[in-house]
Amino acid sequence: MAPKSSSQSSSQGKKKSSSSSSSQKQIPVIDPNSSFTPGSFERELKDLAAKARAETPGKHFQEQAIIYLKSALLLSLIAVFSKVSQLALSPTYGSIPASKWHNKVLTAACFVGWSTNLQLNRILPFKAEKLLPVLAVYAPVVQYFLGEFSQSLTQEWGPLVAELLTLFPIVTISAGCVATYLDGAELGWLPKWLVDAAPGLGSYGYFKAAESYFGQFIDEHIGTKLLNSRVGLEVVLAASYSAFAPSKLLALAVPALLHTALFNTHLPTSYALGRLNSGLEKHGYVVLDRQESLTGYISVVDSPKEGYRVLRCDHSLLGGEWVKFIGQPQFQGNQVAEPIYGVFAMLEAVRLVETPKPIKDNKAKALVIGLGIGTTPAALVAHGIDTTVVEIDPVVHKFASKYFQLPSNHTAVIEDAVTYTSRMASNGSETRYDYIIHDVFTGGAEPIPLFTLEFLENLNTLLKPNGVIAINYAGDFALPPPRIITQTIHTVFPSCRAFREHPRDPEDFEKNGRDFTNMVIFCTKQVSASGKTNKIKFRRPTERDLLNSPSRQHFLYPQHEVKDEDFVKAEGEAEGILKANDSDRLKKWHEQSAAGHWAIMRTVLPKEVWEAW
Repeated sequence: MAPKSSSQSSSQGKKKSSSSSSSQKQIPVIDPNSSFTPGSFERELKDLAAKARAETPGKHFQEQAIIYLKSALLLSLIAVFSKVSQLALSPTYGSIPASKWHNKVLTAACFVGWSTNLQLNRILPFKAEKLLPVLAVYAPVVQYFLGEFSQSLTQEWGPLVAELLTLFPIVTISAGCVATYLDGAELGWLPKWLVDAAPGLGSYGYFKAAESYFGQFIDEHIGTKLLNSRVGLEVVLAASYSAFAPSKLLALAVPALLHTALFNTHLPTSYALGRLNSGLEKHGYVVLDRQESLTGYISVVDSPKEGYRVLRCDHSLLGGEWVKFIGQPQFQGNQVAEPIYGVFAMLEAVRLVETPKPIKDNKAKALVIGLGIGTTPAALVAHGIDTTVVEIDPVVHKFASKYFQLPSNHTAVIEDAVTYTSRMASNGSETRYDYIIHDVFTGGAEPIPLFTLEFLENLNTLLKPNGVIAINYAGDFALPPPRIITQTIHTVFPSCRAFREHPRDPEDFEKNGRDFTNMVIFCTKQVSASGKTNKIKFRRPTERDLLNSPSRQHFLYPQHEVKDEDFVKAEGEAEGILKANDSDRLKKWHEQSAAGHWAIMRTVLPKEVWEAW
């Protein structure tokens, strides 16, 4: 049979379609304007076949691996940024105020980003992840300019505003991107009840692990190189985001990079230090040296006009001395400097405590926990006492030796005091001490591990039976912690007396509800024959004790004894002792204590010194 022509086929097809009684099978009509043609159908079949051949187990594994790797990378970057954000704020606000809103901002950003993971991609003409490099590179710029308004923002709201403008958007977009990536993850191997929750739970668990790991790593290496500094790490983060999501938007980052390189005084370069000092000169201050370290931003600040020098750690002062007296005839040959804080001279009164057997200086051994600028160790060495100093921060020891009058003839132990004293106390053959000076401080709140019952018991073990310990505690007497700390000390050492640096200011206490001061507690192991505690007595200082020092003439002999009514008595919570496993009971007052300390520090040095760092 001869094939029909196309016209015949078309005509016959139309006739058959119009006849409902036709018994012959209908032939479908293909619209020439339709995209579905035999050619396109054939091509689609070939594409499907090619795709089926390409869907190998290896490629599937690669696609899934990319999903998890991209998610892990973004989570790791925000874990690092979380730590760096806190570090960048601590010199201006202190570590405790800087952390007040931090976890809340992180939680809110993760929730918003995870729950709206597809919205930004629908709104923006580009992928949301391409915003991350731009936001990261502007973070140090925003922190720099906001820092200049810290006095107005205060330590209460300044950190919150800074992290809402820097940390929040980066975490929000990152969380949204991770949620989008994980939408493509195949989780059929998990139980059905866990499939929906697995991406969120897994991401949170990985983030917390990364935050802990990278946080510890940064603490161990901070300040060792330019890129390990606060601003340096922010630059590294911006570069990492740029490599992760490159785009033409990076052109917007150029102004921020120029500002960081040329105008940001927080960058630890000699050029930035020069710009910093040119700005501080009109306020009468100069930064002699600075370095970031594991306990914070450490710097040596000089006031040529007033004639003193201080050692700064974040938003606190570790000590200071009068340099204007150096070289003056009446102080020629002095072995010690003049401290600007009387409490440091009061610590030396540990030598004035009367003991059953007098302690000879040339036979005595002293242990000092916490160095500061070295005022107390220098005095002990000047009296001929064999002195060991335990200081956790190597930069603090370096600056105390280089810029302050800390003599070299002492034994320096650069180690965590808790670890060191525990090891020494457990070994009966190790040195025991005639004097122990406990002098530590961390920016408005007590370092809790160094005031626990367990730590003090180790110090008790290291103290000779005839020895004396002096414990300096800085805190707000309007809050319960000083009472708790004092009760803990009395539990370990039977005989104690405490003295304040200065009396309470009734006006400030009435107006602000604040009574922040340094207290020195002198203790011995001595008890009377009847088992009762012995009242500590001090001998009057001699000329030799005073070391030709006006500061020691005024402050060496303890004067303002702490009375029981000086302590806040809050029912229940201000009672008891502090144990290592119960340290959280003091943390709840840290924010209030740190806030008071922040305000005091702003009266000691002008805001420009704290803000420019």
